Amino acid sequence: MPFLGGGDQGAHAWQRYHIRYYSMTLLFIAFEMEMMFMYPWAVVFVAEGMKAMVEMGMFLAILSVGIVYGWREGVFRWQ
Repeated sequence: MPFLGGGDQGAHAWQRYHIRYYSMTLLFIAFEMEMMFMYPWAVVFVAEGMKAMVEMGMFLAILSVGIVYGWREGVFRWQ
């Protein structure tokens, strides 16, 4: 039964997605959260000085550990 577009459905609504989409989605969310924290940090960086620099360095180090772990687990290889 067609809906809105008038064409037949290509696939069932409950089709499964490849597991690689989930890992790439989580990686995208990690980078998106990084940007969400870096924009306000850039605004207060001048006022806070070295304290803000150290805090952002620690944040980026923790994020980098996650990226390196994903790299070693093969998240970036699409097979």
